[in-house]
Amino acid sequence: MAEQFSDSRSYLPPDLAALQEYIVKGEKILDLGCGNGRFAELFSAEDYTGTDISEALLRIARARQPEHNFVLCQPLILPFADGAFDKVFCLAVLHHLPSRGVREAFLREIRRVLKPGGRLVLTSWYLLSQPKNLRLLLKMAGRKLLGINPLDFGDISLPFRDGKGTLLAERYFHAFTLAGLKRLVTRRGFAVESAGLAPRGKHQNLQIIARRAD
Repeated sequence: MAEQFSDSRSYLPPDLAALQEYIVKGEKILDLGCGNGRFAELFSAEDYTGTDISEALLRIARARQPEHNFVLCQPLILPFADGAFDKVFCLAVLHHLPSRGVREAFLREIRRVLKPGGRLVLTSWYLLSQPKNLRLLLKMAGRKLLGINPLDFGDISLPFRDGKGTLLAERYFHAFTLAGLKRLVTRRGFAVESAGLAPRGKHQNLQIIARRAD
C-alpha cells in the first residue's frame, strides 16, 4: 500500500510546515518515520537524515528528494551513534507502536541518539477528538473486558482505503490523551517544554516539544 499511502500524503500540510520554527540551520536532524520524505523539503541535505521501516516508502522518498539521506531501519535499533543528533522529529509515528513497553523502548532509543539537551518534536493523532473513534474505543474496551479483544485498552484498528474505497489494510493506533503522552515522554528521560493541540484540517494532533534531560 506504499504508493496509495504516499499519494494520500503528497504535500506538506500546514501543521507540519509550521514546525519549521524548530528548524535551526546546521543542526543535525533525524526524521524518524519519514515515510515518503515530504518533511525533508524543509531541511538542507547536509543537516537531514530520514528513517523508515518501509523500503517501498523510502524508494519514493529518494525519488522525491534524491540529495537527502534516507536509511532503512527498525525503530527500536537505530543505526546511529549515541548523541548523533541535535533534534529528532517523530511525526505521527508513536501511536502506531503496540504496547507501552515498545513505546517506552522507542523513546529510550530516541533519547540515546540525541545529544545532551537535544530536543524531541513529537506529534500523535488525537483520536479522542472524533466521536466515531470514541464509539469504537468503547466497543473495543467492552470486548477487552469480555476477553475477546487481544489489544490493550485505548487501542483500535482503523481501515486504510485507496481512492476507490477498496480496503488495503487495517492500521493499529493507540489513542493517547495529552496527559498520558506527557507522562510517557517524561518517564523516559525527557523534560517537556511545551504540550498542546495542533489543528490538522478538521481534526487535531497532540504535539509535544521535549528536551533530553541529563
